Amino acid sequence: MKTLLAAVVFCTLVLAGCTDPEYPVTFDETPYAFSHGDLPAPELPTDYALTVQRVTLGRTLFHDGQLSRTGTQSCSSCHSQAAGFSDNRKYSIGVRGLPGTRQAMPLINLAWHSRGLFWDGRSPNLRDQALHPIRDTVEMDEVLDNVVKKLQASKLYREQFTRAFGNDSITEGRIAIALEQFMLTLVSADSKFDRAVQGRVQLSESEERGRQMFMREFDPTGKIKGAECFHCHAPPFFTNDRFMNNGLDDDASFVDLGRELVTGKPTDRARFKVPTLRNIARTAPYMHDGRFATLEEVVRFYNKGVKSSSSVDPLMHFNLKPGLNLSVQDEQDLVAYLKTLTDENFLTNAIFRMP
Repeated sequence: MKTLLAAVVFCTLVLAGCTDPEYPVTFDETPYAFSHGDLPAPELPTDYALTVQRVTLGRTLFHDGQLSRTGTQSCSSCHSQAAGFSDNRKYSIGVRGLPGTRQAMPLINLAWHSRGLFWDGRSPNLRDQALHPIRDTVEMDEVLDNVVKKLQASKLYREQFTRAFGNDSITEGRIAIALEQFMLTLVSADSKFDRAVQGRVQLSESEERGRQMFMREFDPTGKIKGAECFHCHAPPFFTNDRFMNNGLDDDASFVDLGRELVTGKPTDRARFKVPTLRNIARTAPYMHDGRFATLEEVVRFYNKGVKSSSSVDPLMHFNLKPGLNLSVQDEQDLVAYLKTLTDENFLTNAIFRMP
């Protein structure tokens, strides 16, 4: 009986092609089930459709230190899941032990970004962005040809690329595609805010007051309090995907010229990408230079700290002195509402981590 059972198992393995440790690895085009909750469906890349194997390969690469010169730093070193795929540092530290010049942007809902990536928008799309940190001498400080050679030396990687692309050719283009596909899956759409919109939970009194203030315009008569937040951070994405000067500094105080460094236009001076507020309670510190350590500081700044300059956005008009005249309770309610944008499932889901 045992002999018969063993024979059946052996035949099953043979039919599956798994008895030989060198059994052929084949192209696997199984589509990836892209989930976006109640967010509108994005326009995903059409040249390379999302597949389970490409996303899996991208996840592996995202967490692999071999992409850096020293083998010690991966994409996830500066984009930790628990921190909303940021790193809670004012400036990230690269392989040389040197700090960068801007705060690591959180990687959230990138499938809907269409106006350039990085704080200054220098990458037109996610596929282009994926390779920049590898080549950056302050960040991962590696040559892409070296990355290719390291991956090509790995039998496991050659097999993964075969499953993802049809053969074991490893190129910088395929590395970028795989990283892009993984980052496209970083969707956050299950916060308390989302569940409240769906009628599954109810906001507290403070959170609801904060929500209303967040969505109201400033009233110069002072009859109704409004915080003007929705102009730049309207739901459901809580970003307008634009580059704006939000009044952090006046003309004499500019240190980082932002978008102007990319476009050469003085009108883009000190304009930076408007980040999403999703998971904002976990992505401190705040602003491109990490100057604010807490949400309370951020709300206080928008209430009465915005500065005028030659390129400050017109939407900041009412935030300029004397400011919005929000009370301490108003500020606390806004912070309470912002904390409802935390998506615990997104921050802990094992699907984004290496097994």
